[in-house]
Amino acid sequence: MIQLQGINVALGGNQILEGLTWTLGDGKRIGLIGPNGAGKTTLLRVIGGYLEPDAGQVARSGSAGYLAQDVQEVTSGRSVIEETLTAFDAIEALQDREESLTQALDAPGANQTKILQELEAIHERLAIQEAHSAQARAETVLEGLGFSTDDLTRPVDTLSGGYRMRVSLARILLQRPDVLLLDEPTNHLDILSIDWLEQYLSSYAGTVVLVSHDRYFLNRMINTVAHLYRGRIAEYAGNYDYFLIEREKRRTLEQAAYENQQREILQAERFIARFRYKASKARQVQSRIKHLEKLERLLPPDSPDAQIRIRFPSPNRSGRTVLSVSEFSKTYTSAGETDVCVFDKAGPLEITRQQKIALIGKNGAGKSTLARILFGSEAIEGSRKEGHNVETRFFAQHQADSLIATDTVLESLNREAIGREEGYLRTLLGAFLFTGDDVFKPVQALSGGEKSRLALARTLVNPANFLILDEPTNHLDIQSIKVLIEALRQYSGTFVVVSHDRHFLDHVANVIWHIGDQGIRTYEGTYSEYRWALNHGSLSRIGLDRPATTKPVRKTRTRSGGPKTKEEKRREAEARNRAYREAQMNGQPATDELTPHQKQWLCDEAESAIAEAELRKRAAEKALADPNVYSNPVRAKEASATYASIQKELDDLYTRWEALVESLGDHIRE
Repeated sequence: MIQLQGINVALGGNQILEGLTWTLGDGKRIGLIGPNGAGKTTLLRVIGGYLEPDAGQVARSGSAGYLAQDVQEVTSGRSVIEETLTAFDAIEALQDREESLTQALDAPGANQTKILQELEAIHERLAIQEAHSAQARAETVLEGLGFSTDDLTRPVDTLSGGYRMRVSLARILLQRPDVLLLDEPTNHLDILSIDWLEQYLSSYAGTVVLVSHDRYFLNRMINTVAHLYRGRIAEYAGNYDYFLIEREKRRTLEQAAYENQQREILQAERFIARFRYKASKARQVQSRIKHLEKLERLLPPDSPDAQIRIRFPSPNRSGRTVLSVSEFSKTYTSAGETDVCVFDKAGPLEITRQQKIALIGKNGAGKSTLARILFGSEAIEGSRKEGHNVETRFFAQHQADSLIATDTVLESLNREAIGREEGYLRTLLGAFLFTGDDVFKPVQALSGGEKSRLALARTLVNPANFLILDEPTNHLDIQSIKVLIEALRQYSGTFVVVSHDRHFLDHVANVIWHIGDQGIRTYEGTYSEYRWALNHGSLSRIGLDRPATTKPVRKTRTRSGGPKTKEEKRREAEARNRAYREAQMNGQPATDELTPHQKQWLCDEAESAIAEAELRKRAAEKALADPNVYSNPVRAKEASATYASIQKELDDLYTRWEALVESLGDHIRE
């Protein structure tokens, strides 16, 4: 347990933490939330003992491990595995002592009883710390964080900043501190590594404090939110989504209390001013003066997050086919090193108008390489062809490095704008956290995160109809990611996005391209649907085994080359309904008694029912997210029951659909 009492911290003349008191309970999973500049990183450093507060006390009853956002320290000459094994320095010291004591046993005149007692104590401590499995545990953690066997012997100082962070994270996890402090741990992890970290932390025995902009990660990992605002902490029991609802309730109550107190103060001050010099009211006046002096003034509640909405201008309409790439290969050749094949006869690829494609896969699989191939800046063994009237914009991870240092933020954006008024540019910059005089800051004075946000704003300011975005959410806070999600949802063009933020992907993408094993596989649906299919083992049956081509399938059959008549469609619908009712007798689909034709009808019906149920599920989720529902217990119960009913219906539909698809076998229509 860690207790903070009356903590004050000022940095650069600004008061960051003021009178902060907080107790971190054992075994909690805490999400530390607050606006940019609130002092989240400063607070983590105080908790971990890396920063001494200006005033106040910190009481610790256990160890703390701290992972900083940007890990720069490198121990020259150490390999990845050697650096990770420094987590077991205490074990190594015990083993050295064990060896020296063993040698001392044979020395003339040695006190063997005392030596044997100390050896026994050392053996017990080594057993508790599982010294025999230290190497294996280190390799397991490194593998979970995305290192291959060959990577373990690489010198740490040759790694990128992201992989250095992974080494530091592995070392801290292996130390098993009582309190684990993680500042943006998912920033440099791919989706597979984030999944592994979630599983690891779910069984972690100690307390975990997370600072993260990954909303999906927070919702899955935390059971308490600590909201840092104006230098103070307010706790909420629940995950991030619960915090958003509960904060609004508290804000409403705090606003009412603040306004009531302000009215009370105003009335008292008016009474004092009116009767201060009237003898008959002297006692009442003095009573009110003393009351005001003793009154603990309430601060106005924090203002709600600004609801910034950016609607980008509609781009010119492109042709139906935006981009096509033939079957292609890509190999990197480095002097003195083995050739690295990223793609081997991958594709062919086709992107059609208004598709929203997410590229996912582990780090090093080739996501950024594919983004550059789609943009046309990466040479391949194959051909690439843009469609009619396609205008492409590309946002690269390191695009911020190309900004002109002497430009102000506004000037830098204006260089990319075409006929935009300053008001629009400043509104766009506000969406990416550049407010007030921030727009006049020189680029050279910006932090890495600020430069990244400016580069993203420059990418989005012009109405291109095909966007390629490589990790656009890096360095954005939750509110800015929300703005970007809304902007991309209403964007009428086509885009391809690389991101490890699963909440972001789930809200913007309608096609998933999985990159791995030197190839590309496709799944048409949202990220959540992809994960569901992956967890239920049905990806091989629903499309992940197909190349990433996205030509739409024409489902309407034709009669003698022409369209069906209304009468034919009606008869087919009646036949499908009859088959569906017959197959549902006794609650079980009688798939063995149906012809392939009937099974295909049922499959189509199930898909339609799933789509309709998904719409109702989204409406039910929206109802559950409405704070007003919880003011009425009956409505809240009904909303929960409706959602549970729809979810059960969906589970049954998916089970039935999978059984039909499996039974169809070779008869599935492509």
